Amino acid sequence: MLKWIEATGRSEEAAIQNALAQLGLDRDSVSVEVLERARNGFLGFGSSPAKVKVTYEVSQEEAPVSPVEEIFAPAPQPKPAATPARPAEAAPKGPAKAEAPASPVPGAKPGDLEERIRAFLSGLLAHMGVEAAIHVSPKGDNGILVTLEGPKLGALIGHRGETLDAIQQLTNYAVNRGRTHRVRIHIDAEHYRAKREESLKRLANKVAVKVVKYRRNITLEPMNAYERHVIHETLQDYPDVITYSTGTEPNRRTVVAFSRGKHAY
Repeated sequence: MLKWIEATGRSEEAAIQNALAQLGLDRDSVSVEVLERARNGFLGFGSSPAKVKVTYEVSQEEAPVSPVEEIFAPAPQPKPAATPARPAEAAPKGPAKAEAPASPVPGAKPGDLEERIRAFLSGLLAHMGVEAAIHVSPKGDNGILVTLEGPKLGALIGHRGETLDAIQQLTNYAVNRGRTHRVRIHIDAEHYRAKREESLKRLANKVAVKVVKYRRNITLEPMNAYERHVIHETLQDYPDVITYSTGTEPNRRTVVAFSRGKHAY
């Protein structure tokens, strides 16, 4: 369900930040439409703030229920009475046969994140028919970095990293399943992410130069959330430029927009 709010500020960027502060969301979680650009006026007269419309999505559970929906909502059905439990059957005589414990991963320790990651990725790579060495770095503030190294790992990366993203999502799900405290796992192959990040930074700066020079907005090609974040972070302090995302997945795009009067500090 889509909802929206309007916010004002001394500049387009300030108006967007005011809206995000009210919603408690980050820029990549919303779509922004500039309704009115800020005007400086002359000698303080005729100035007006910028006005933006920020659209965001809420789940059906979070959406408020209207009075009509409350009235016509089906009444909760009473639960059937519990049937009395049958007396337990007498256990057969003789020594009880213990169940065989599940075979542990070779060399794994209970709760060892590194071994769980290695075990899952080893099985996944085997099914994919790809041989790669798995290097797991110690847990840091941003999670755990896993690097895959080997010949011909292009099949693991896929078009613009789509396969690598899928492997990362599966690994996070498998390793964190049943855990109280989740840990974020980042997976890279042949240093693809570092190379892609540098490429995106160069693209962002190149586009920003054009936006300021020609004073017109430029919409980039569809990118995943990580790539859009790199664009936002690279240009957050770029003078006279703001960035925001628009559209829905998988065609969500980043817009690099001209914003007169925005300066880096």
